[in-house]
Amino acid sequence: MPAPTAPTAPTAPTAPTAPADATRTRTRTVRLGVHGSTHLASRLVAAAGHAPESVEYVPYEVTAPFAPLRAGEADIMIVKYDPLEPDLALSRPVGFDGRAVLVGAHHPLAGRASVSVEEVAEYGGFRCPGAFPAHVWNLVVPPRTPLGRPIRRIHAMTTLTAMAELLRSTYAIHLSFRSLEAVVPPDVKVVPVHDLPPSPVAFAWLREAEPPEHVRRFVADAQRAALR
Repeated sequence: MPAPTAPTAPTAPTAPTAPADATRTRTRTVRLGVHGSTHLASRLVAAAGHAPESVEYVPYEVTAPFAPLRAGEADIMIVKYDPLEPDLALSRPVGFDGRAVLVGAHHPLAGRASVSVEEVAEYGGFRCPGAFPAHVWNLVVPPRTPLGRPIRRIHAMTTLTAMAELLRSTYAIHLSFRSLEAVVPPDVKVVPVHDLPPSPVAFAWLREAEPPEHVRRFVADAQRAALR
């Protein structure tokens, strides 16, 4: 009769592992296209209840605002007003950005607590840059004030650095948004404009490419936060 064999030791149970797709979803970041300041974007992230490290900011230039999105370098991007681009879909508004005028520290308007757009019309502004939608630029830098005064759009808009250099060396002005206060140099002042309504802020993505689930969740959370 063959000798009995020793009993085999029980195998320790293998710890359950999360599905690969779930792990990737937890660790992937939202690639969010921004222009200039990330200050507004970080406020939206916090309001949505997402951790700062869950979002990667992808800068875009105002001369080619949709380039990173169309190149697949960003999942979504921040837009102000509706760009009316056929290949883009938009979320509901997730916030607002107050209107302001950017001027050099030496400018007559620089020391004011706020100004009227009628006063801003005394000075030369910037033309619509590159591929930026002209109808949106007309909302950012209106061709006329509410009282009908023309706003002279005479300077070329290229980069924030070039714009800041012109502002600090001339009496040029740029009608823009209060969120830029976080990124302009100390010798450029951001003065609120009290008689222009704030701009709605939304997220845009490619219409034919549905964002990944973690991006859709972020957009939905931001939209819910805006309704509180």
